[in-house]
Amino acid sequence: MNRQSSAQKKANVINGIDTDAVKDLIGRVANDSEEGQTLWEVTTSWKGGARTQTHVDGYHIGGQYVKKDFNISTDEPLELGGTNQNANPQETLMAALNACITVGYVVGCAMEGIELEELRIETKGEIDLRGFFGLDPDVKPGYDEIHYTVHIKGNGTEEQFRKVHETVNATSPNRYNVANPIRLTSDLVVTH
Repeated sequence: MNRQSSAQKKANVINGIDTDAVKDLIGRVANDSEEGQTLWEVTTSWKGGARTQTHVDGYHIGGQYVKKDFNISTDEPLELGGTNQNANPQETLMAALNACITVGYVVGCAMEGIELEELRIETKGEIDLRGFFGLDPDVKPGYDEIHYTVHIKGNGTEEQFRKVHETVNATSPNRYNVANPIRLTSDLVVTH
């Protein structure tokens, strides 16, 4: 019986995603909205020059705290006063967008029974440094547009991939966060 259970379990893993576990989570969230409540936190510290280190200590999901211990380092290119040792904040922003969208495609395809062979997302955007440097009040300090191209290959039909694409566009948290205004608040604590 255990061998059959293991074989059945393996059969429900597509693209490295346990589709039974995803279905179970979806069911729990559908039955109890508290199960779907999450809280994400990071703490970023200056490490000299243009370098930062962001620490991820953990997150909350469904009323439970899950411990983590990760660091994300950033820097700036030499031209912007950095040492070019790590991705800069713009590249990190795009990487976070791409990573979130990637998860959507991988899970969406797995739930449709599509086995992926390749998935790559290329993202780009232009920032006019006159806005960042405060040289022209009519120039935004950020992007007017970010564009990404999804390259996907697997055993799905074009119609199946289109369905997954539309679902990802409608449900990806980071796609939503980048594409829509969200309330952003701040506090300042000055220590002496």
